[in-house]
Amino acid sequence: MLKSERTKATGKVNIVVRDKNGKVKEDFTVPNLVVDTGLAFIASRMEDASSGVMSHMAVGTDTTAAASGDTALGTELARVTCSGAANGANMVYTAEFEAGTGTGSLTEAGIFNASSAGTMLCRTGFNVINKGAADTMTVTWTITIS
Repeated sequence: MLKSERTKATGKVNIVVRDKNGKVKEDFTVPNLVVDTGLAFIASRMEDASSGVMSHMAVGTDTTAAASGDTALGTELARVTCSGAANGANMVYTAEFEAGTGTGSLTEAGIFNASSAGTMLCRTGFNVINKGAADTMTVTWTITIS
């Protein structure tokens, strides 16, 4: 008798905020939710590559919990280009929010395939991060297919 297989897409997000002198102010990791549009995007890539690759990361200030039907952040504040690299069953995305970008009381983040709108791969919420105007923030997002 065959066992049924279940493929899952899960992830985690590491966020590091540094002050203008490079001193770490915040460093934590939270889980994320691969949303329905993200799962559909992953499946569609098996058929063809006509959709743009995941290329941008956004942060925002909404405190609504991530839900599978999400297609955008609740209140997007900033979006930057991210780099992505496959590592076995993992896909790792990294983005740098420089000084003056994404300044505010941040509580959510997401990955998209466009510089505005586009398809959302995943979303996460977290406790407030106060990113000052002179602070920089590195976000490393790992998606695991298991």
